[in-house]
Amino acid sequence: MALRAAELPMPRPSRGELLIEVAACGVCRTDLHIVDGELLRPRLPLVPGHEIVGRIITLGPGVEGFALNDRVGVPWLGWTCGECRYCLAGEENLCEQARFTGYTLDGGYADHVVADARYCLHIPPSYADTTAAPLLCAGLIGFRALRMASNAQNIGFYGFGAAAHILAQLCVAQGRRVYAFVRPGDADARAFAYELGATWSGDSDAQPPAPLDAALIFAPVGDLVPAALRAVRKGGSVICAGIHMSDIPSFPYELLWGERVVRSVANLTRADGVEFLAAIERHPVHTQIQTYDLAEANRALGDLRAGLVRGAAVLVPKR
Repeated sequence: MALRAAELPMPRPSRGELLIEVAACGVCRTDLHIVDGELLRPRLPLVPGHEIVGRIITLGPGVEGFALNDRVGVPWLGWTCGECRYCLAGEENLCEQARFTGYTLDGGYADHVVADARYCLHIPPSYADTTAAPLLCAGLIGFRALRMASNAQNIGFYGFGAAAHILAQLCVAQGRRVYAFVRPGDADARAFAYELGATWSGDSDAQPPAPLDAALIFAPVGDLVPAALRAVRKGGSVICAGIHMSDIPSFPYELLWGERVVRSVANLTRADGVEFLAAIERHPVHTQIQTYDLAEANRALGDLRAGLVRGAAVLVPKR
C-alpha cells in the first residue's frame, strides 16, 4: 500500500484540544507497519504520523497549561478513558479504550493536526523541530524499554535504528556499556554504533564478548528473541520494544532457564514523556536525521523499509 496526497478540511479543536501547525513529523517503523498492513485495525481513511513537533495556533475551550505559539510534541498515545482498571492504576498505556495518534486518530503527515492537550508535551528549547521529532516515539518508547532494563550495565540493542541511536547516547552518558547488534554485514551500522560510543558492535547472530544484563530488541524480527536469550546472563531480561514483531520461533527451555525474563513494551505513559524529556536535558542527545519534504512520505517509508535511513527519517511540510 502507498500513501496518497489529499486536501482535507482544516481540523477544528474541540474542548480540551489544540490545533497545531506541524513543523516536523518523524517517520516511525510503526507507520511502516500500518502502511504495510501488519497492524490490522487502523482507522481509515487515516493521516499517519505520531512523532509530531509544531506550534499551537488555536486553543480549544478548557485548555490549561498551554498558550498560543507554544512549541509542543504529540506522541503515539493520544487519548485514554481515565476510568478503566489500567488508567486508575497508573497504567494508562494499557487502557482498553486508548486512541493512538496516526493510527486511530489523524496524525502528523499533514500541515495541521488536532491533539488532546493532556497528551501533548512541551519540547525543550535546545532541540530544533526536526531533531526533536524522533524523540516523540523512538526516544519515548526506547526510554520506557530502557527503564524496564533497570540498572543493567551491559546492555544490548538489537536493531540500531532511530530508537537505539538515541538510547545508546543516553546509556553512555549514564556510564553503561552498549553492545550494538546490526543486520549481518551492515558495516555502516556497526561504524555508526561505535561513533555513538558503543563498547562493541557485531552482527545480530553473533555472541557479544561479555554476557548482557539486558537486551532491548527494536527490530521487528522474532528470530532475535532466542538470539538475545543466548546473549543475556542468568537473571537477565530480553525486552521486545516494538508494537509488531514476526513470530518468535520455538527455542529450548534452557535458554529461558536461570530466571531470564522475556517481556514486551506497550505504548507509553505521560509520565514517561516528562521523565524522558527531563533526562535528555540532563544528558543531551543528538538525533541524526534525514529530512524529506512531506510530499516525499512514500520515499521516506521506502528508505526505512530498505534499511537506508541512518538514524531517523523526518518529514517537513513546505510553507
